[in-house]
Amino acid sequence: MRVELRQRAKRKGKPTKKTAKFLEVFISSKKVEGCSDKTIHYYKSSIEKLIVAVKKNVCDIATNDIRCYLAEQQEQRRLSKVTIDNLRRIYSSFFSWLEDEDYITKSPVRRIHKVRTDALVKEVLTDENIEVLRDSCQEIRDVAMIDLLLSTGMRVGELVKLNREDINFAERECIVFGKGNKERILYLDDAVCEAIETYLEVRPQIGKDNIDYNALFLSSRNKRISQRAVQVIIKNELIL
Repeated sequence: MRVELRQRAKRKGKPTKKTAKFLEVFISSKKVEGCSDKTIHYYKSSIEKLIVAVKKNVCDIATNDIRCYLAEQQEQRRLSKVTIDNLRRIYSSFFSWLEDEDYITKSPVRRIHKVRTDALVKEVLTDENIEVLRDSCQEIRDVAMIDLLLSTGMRVGELVKLNREDINFAERECIVFGKGNKERILYLDDAVCEAIETYLEVRPQIGKDNIDYNALFLSSRNKRISQRAVQVIIKNELIL
């Protein structure tokens, strides 16, 4: 009975204990490198899906196994070239790590070249668009956020992580923590500093119940505003 169950598990491509251990240690190494929880989840789920689909021990996976899997994903799930290349990079990272740790002789992803993708031309806001955007803002907070984004070029994900202490009004600069928790300094102009100071004067102060005092920008519930909320605010105000 046990033999039969093992055979069924093998036919379904269930990762072996050894493969699962390799993946666990690899994911731990990515955490140490400072990858975000979202990135860690993407790495883990992508590698697990490959292993289940190929139905081989991870050390036995060959170049053609990965090529065929990527081709099937592109055809059956209609994944974009960008997504396919993201998967290729994830597998390259995983198998290169296995090679560096001497678990395999050579990474099977070495012979899979970067996927050529079409260059996307991003739409740029005109001065008129920017003025309309600012004039459509319903709250002082929104003006401060938009001015900060436009002036510095920081990402929305970086903006929502900002704390009050990250803004240095005297030096006209702010500290931003980007991908991989990398720190960099951005410089602010007088208009941005004025917009942020104006917002801080009217935002809820310390002592109010349930307020996330450290966060620079707050939601209507006095919690750190989310990335999705900022995106919705900008989208709605562009439409208006």
